[in-house]
This record gives sequence, structure tokens and C-alpha cells, in this order.
Amino acid sequence: MTATSPRDDRSFELSAEAITVRIRWFGLAVGYALVNFLGRESSETHAVLPEWLSNRHVLNGILTLGAIYAIADSYFSLRGRVFLNRVPMVISLMEALFIGLLCHFDEGLESPFRFYYFLSLLVCAFRYSRWLTLSTFCLHALSFAVLAFATSPHSPNEPTRVLLMLVWLGWVTWASTALAGLLQSAGRRLSFFNDELQKHQHELEQRIEDRTRELRESQAFVVQQEKQAAFGLLAAGIAHEVGNPLAGISSVIQLLNRRDVDDYTRERYQMVDDQLRRIQRTLRELIDFSRPATLERSQCDVQEVLEAALNIAKYYKRRKNKQIVAHYTDELPKLNAVRDQLVQVFLNLILNAMDATAEGGTIEITTQHDDRWLRVAIRDNGCGIAESDRARLFQPYFTTKETGTGLGLFVCRLILERNDGRIELTDTSPSGTTFSVLLPSEAITHLQAASSLPPEVPAL
Repeated sequence: MTATSPRDDRSFELSAEAITVRIRWFGLAVGYALVNFLGRESSETHAVLPEWLSNRHVLNGILTLGAIYAIADSYFSLRGRVFLNRVPMVISLMEALFIGLLCHFDEGLESPFRFYYFLSLLVCAFRYSRWLTLSTFCLHALSFAVLAFATSPHSPNEPTRVLLMLVWLGWVTWASTALAGLLQSAGRRLSFFNDELQKHQHELEQRIEDRTRELRESQAFVVQQEKQAAFGLLAAGIAHEVGNPLAGISSVIQLLNRRDVDDYTRERYQMVDDQLRRIQRTLRELIDFSRPATLERSQCDVQEVLEAALNIAKYYKRRKNKQIVAHYTDELPKLNAVRDQLVQVFLNLILNAMDATAEGGTIEITTQHDDRWLRVAIRDNGCGIAESDRARLFQPYFTTKETGTGLGLFVCRLILERNDGRIELTDTSPSGTTFSVLLPSEAITHLQAASSLPPEVPAL
């Protein structure tokens, strides 16, 4: 047998109480009709008034007392409570006395009110336990036996009628308790199956949600790959179209600089040659960043990785008039990691900090190390992140920028979480925001290759 929860027991109790209230009102309505409107035998056919007719006022008074009890019972039922639920035997005793008095002042053993005993036992069986129903049967049997003893004159077949009535009361008690037990058992089973169905439904909804999230992530990776491929083609085209003319111009400048020219002209040639070398260096950095990502792990110096990210970020259009301050802890351990992926993570965070910082602001980069984690914190002094946006920061396609794709932080989180690291929004307020990257320091961690995540610079 399955166990039922208190909530199920409470619901069954209230449902049984509602049915009981209706049965009581039905019995009262029938009783008033029998006493006042349904003339079973009128006084015109009897020289002496029938007993029920002479006691009509007494019967109406007893029924009125029952109606008062039914009103109280109905009031408690409407408020979601059960009247006298702590003393059910008191209710059974009152019902036995109530029915016995009705029969006594009506027609004794022949009174139609004797059928109320059956209704009382039926209701008791559905509301209470088997033992309480048996106790109620004993009270009703005693009530009917007292009624038979008080009835006069005694007819010769009265013992047989009393015995037959007690047999019927016993049979109704057994049948109603068996039926009530069967219904309660069926109710428990239905409740159990309903709970199981809801649990499986919840699991199904969770699986659908997980599959939907995985699909969104896969779509995000496809977008990133297409974006990186386009960026790589653009960088290669720029390097080819610009690099060759620059090499020719640099050769001409070097030849002219070897001629016998005055110091002013030589100085200007040197300035042109320096600027050409600067353009070539920028092109090399652009090509290095756009090249296909290597998936091999190597010993990486976190400080060198951060400097590489800063070298790329210095060309960002919003870098102007913003100061970057780095505080590196001495003797940081090296990471056995995929360097390009680390550069991608730190570059995304640095670019986000630049976007959040106004001109004249400061971006601070600090590193820390303990026995468990190597922590890199990147802080800006912008206006912070709205509370309503914090829970969605690392979801794909969520962005607060007008031209962002909403993939940068998502990709950072995925790279780190897949490799035992994590990224956290450590602090945000109107005075600034801090993101922290935590990498396991024992061993140090193996940032595994993720072939579907090429290094890139997504706009958030």
C-alpha cells in the first residue's frame, strides 16, 4: 500500500466533510417533510390521533436542534475545517441519541426515521477508521435496543424485528467500511500515479530545456565559426593587398636613405621607414590573431598571455584615453593549457572593460595564487551592471551593447567550465565591475582543446 501525504489526507477529509454536510441537510429536509407535509395517516381515519401527529411539535424541535448542528457543521466546512473533528465519538453519540429520539416520538420501531441509522453508519465509514465505525455501530445498536425496550405495547414479533434490524445495521457497517477502504485505496493509488506522472513530466520538461540549451549553444558555435572564418579571410586579404606595397615602399625608402642627402632629409626618411615598420608589425599581429587556432597544449605563462591580449587590445578604437594598470604576482606557476583559448578569454574581458569605462578611466588587472586557484581579476571603473541583467550575463545572445552579439562571455564561460575553471562576476556597483577568472592551480590544470571554439574577438 502506498503512503499518503498529509496534504492528501487533508483533502480527503474535507471532501468527505462536504458530502456529510449535504447528507445531513438532505435528512433534515426529508424529516421536516415527513413530520409536516406528508400525511401518512390522517386523523379523519382514526378516533385517536396517531402518536407522530400528537408529537409533531416535539419532532420539529428535535429536527431544529439537528438543523442548528448542521448550520455549525456547514459554517466550518465552508471555512475549510471540520466541526468537532477531534471528538468523532461525540458526534456518533449525538447522532445515535438524535435518531433514537426521532423514532421514539414518531412511531417507535416502525418509524421511517430508523433508516437514518444506515445513513449515519455510511457517512461514518467514509470519514473515519474501521474501529470508529464499529464503535458507532455499537452505539446505534444500543440506541435501537433501548428504543425497542421503551416502545409499548410490545408485539409478539418485536424480538424478530429488532434482531433483523441489528443484522441489517451490521451488514451496512461491514459493506460501507469495505467500500470506503476500497475507495480510499483507489484514491491513494491515483494520487501516487498522479505524483509519478508529474515527476516524469517535470523530468521531460527538464530534458527538453537541456536539449534546447544545447541547440542554442551549438548555434552559437556555428555563428562563431562563420565569424572567425570571415575575419580570417579579411585579415589575409589585408595582409596580401597591403603587405606587398609596403615592402616595396620600404625598399625604396631604404635606397633613398643610402644616398648622399642632408641630415633633415635623412631624418625624414628614417621617420617614414619607422612608420612603415610599425604598419608591418600591426599586420603581423593581425595575421597571428586570425590564423587557425592551435589545439596543442603548452606551458603558458599567465603574464605573457595577458600581455599578448593587451597587445591586441591596444588597437581597439575605444582604447583611447584609458589607462590600463597591471599588478602581477611574482612566481606565478605555468599552465599546461591551450594558449590561444586563454588569450581569447582575457581579450574578451579586457575589451568589455574598455567598453564599460569612460574616457580618462582606469582598467586594473591583478593576479593572485594560492594552493587551489590561480586567479586573474579584471576591474573597470564604469557604472556597473544592472541587477536585472546579472543573472543573464553568461547566456548566449544576451548583450547590453547596441552592436554586440552576446557571445563573448558565453564562450569564455564555456571554455573555462569545460576545463575545470570558471569565470565569476566578483563585484559590480556604480563605482565599477570586477570579473575573475579562476584556474585550478594543482598540476596545473589541462585546459583541453575545444575544436568547435576557435579563438576570436566577439562583440558582446
